[in-house]
Amino acid sequence: MGDMDKSLIGQRSGVDAAAIAEREAEILGKPQRVAEIKPEDIGDDALALINRIRAGAGAGPVTPGEVPGYFLTMLKHPDIFRGQLEMGDVLFRGALPARERELAILRIGWLMRAPYEWSQHVHIAKRAGITADEIERVIEGPAAQGWNAADGAILRAVDEMVSAQFISDETWAALAKMWNEQQLIEFPMMVGQYVATAIVQNTLRIRLADGNRGLSQR
Repeated sequence: MGDMDKSLIGQRSGVDAAAIAEREAEILGKPQRVAEIKPEDIGDDALALINRIRAGAGAGPVTPGEVPGYFLTMLKHPDIFRGQLEMGDVLFRGALPARERELAILRIGWLMRAPYEWSQHVHIAKRAGITADEIERVIEGPAAQGWNAADGAILRAVDEMVSAQFISDETWAALAKMWNEQQLIEFPMMVGQYVATAIVQNTLRIRLADGNRGLSQR
């Protein structure tokens, strides 16, 4: 990684209260850019897909009136909505262990300064067995004390892909010691999916779900 890229990762590791407040004001302090559809306009097929991906994330089914705002917004583009949720369903039921997947997604959400993605996946991560202490360490990144070699390699790989769009040979070798080839293919695909999702959610200024606290969620 170049010095500029390392600097960016370093700046975003840890809690900078002023920077986080500025980011949340930028995204959440202004109106959402694309309005949600009305819950009664959700079709049966779309609701079934939403509940399928929720089940894969360890969450219960919802009625149309309980569908999260992000889904209600993405339904303005049904083809992209379906494609994204079908990919999400594959990843939630995929080859990577849930805990390892969620460690990576949390790190992505933090580095992307994505209030919606971070807060939603704090809940999912806890269901996958990630502890409160580990969530705090995700914020610090792979250099934080307490990670084992496997967890450190996962977080380091995320940092490398976000900053350099590539995994170094050293980090790849560490991942290859614990994952098979299917998992090694799935991992960068998953990271790309959640980087893209964070960009969409940030850009559209998606509102937080009730009870979620954005980048302050723990």
